[in-house]
Amino acid sequence: MRRTRQRDAVLEALGCCGEFVSAQELHALLAGSDRAVGLTTVYRALRELDRAGLVDVVRDETGERLYLRRPTDEHRHYLICRRCGRSRPVDAGDVEAWAERLAETTGFAELEHTLELSGVCAECRPGGATPNCGAGGGR
Repeated sequence: MRRTRQRDAVLEALGCCGEFVSAQELHALLAGSDRAVGLTTVYRALRELDRAGLVDVVRDETGERLYLRRPTDEHRHYLICRRCGRSRPVDAGDVEAWAERLAETTGFAELEHTLELSGVCAECRPGGATPNCGAGGGR
């Protein structure tokens, strides 16, 4: 992936977000800074960052793609609150092992997969938060 000023600005702004954000939210964040980038360019940069494996992508309940800067070289899976957008990474080792076995048994290579898990976090459920929730921030 070729580095550009715009992609660097998008990646840096994503690094400041603790939760998944939409392209429009990211654009608004950039518009309020000295590194403004057009909305079309934000979409293009996010697409390239996704292809390069630098961001994780999930879809919200309306199907909109949400982005988070990937903290490691490997993709992660997340549990997303349908009400507030809070996310929590989950251990999905069993899913990864299953995908590897599936690739081996079918003869497919470069297998990619998407796993989307959503629910309602403890803070959004009736009765409020429960002790030791552990989820941080919201959208």
